[in-house]
Amino acid sequence: MQEIQYGLILMAALVATGSPGPATLAIAGTSMNFGRRHGVVMALGILTGSFIWSFSAAFGMAALMYANVWLFDIFRYLGAAYLLYLAYKSFKSALSPKEFELQKTARLSLKSVYLRGLAIHLTNPKVILFFGALYSMGVPSTVSIEGLLSIILLLGLQSTCLFIGYAMLFSYAPVRRFYFKMSRAFDTVFVFFFGVAGIKILMSKLNS
Repeated sequence: MQEIQYGLILMAALVATGSPGPATLAIAGTSMNFGRRHGVVMALGILTGSFIWSFSAAFGMAALMYANVWLFDIFRYLGAAYLLYLAYKSFKSALSPKEFELQKTARLSLKSVYLRGLAIHLTNPKVILFFGALYSMGVPSTVSIEGLLSIILLLGLQSTCLFIGYAMLFSYAPVRRFYFKMSRAFDTVFVFFFGVAGIKILMSKLNS
């Protein structure tokens, strides 16, 4: 792997961001309960946390690449294992999809909503694990700083479109209901993509 796999990285991030999780439900709940403005602010808080984790994963991975190749290999295997774990979780969810319930909370200021969104992403250990998996599966060991910055920028732009889009769409109850009704179909897609991505990491190492 001598080139950055932009397509693989962005597709993995797209599928992961599109799956129902703490960030998605927080944005949906805020938009449904308090309106688009609060939903957008919640999304901005989550995006801030996403950028922080993305920078940490990108340059942490770069340090491992240049200093200890064997540590980078270990991280690649951990990333592959985590993606396969996500495939397993999605498979279980597809077999027995659960109802998603949005919890109402007391009226919050915009500042409180932003900080809550930031805290949701910064305190979720799965986020940094997933970012680590993204960079380990799609970034060559010879990547430059400019290359890492380009990945961070593209991931940030994609996440911004998705999260802000969620804030806008989930202010409409019919959209939210359709999204949750289709959870089984979404989970089936997640099983396939996460599984293929995890196996791709393992196979690329075995064939190198």
